Amino acid sequence: MKKVFLVAALALGSFATFAATPIVSNTNGIYMIQDEYQEIDVAEVPQAITDALAADFPGATISKAYKNDASEYKIDVAVGEETTTLYANENGEWIQK
Repeated sequence: MKKVFLVAALALGSFATFAATPIVSNTNGIYMIQDEYQEIDVAEVPQAITDALAADFPGATISKAYKNDASEYKIDVAVGEETTTLYANENGEWIQK
């Protein structure tokens, strides 16, 4: 009788170890850094940026503009059918992001 209880305890114990397998998560996930830019009116974009846009991208128009606390501008620009996003500081210098 002791052997029956011992075998039953071992069998139930082995099932419990399989049920308690830890969940392994991927620690190399993709993280998106949220921009701190707030949308502004296109008319609020500094003249230096509009001058730089006209000089470097003839025919480009600003469709949307955003500004962050560091006075950096995120500008959605349309050139013909294509659109792209450019970044510039308040002096009209382009920023690589």
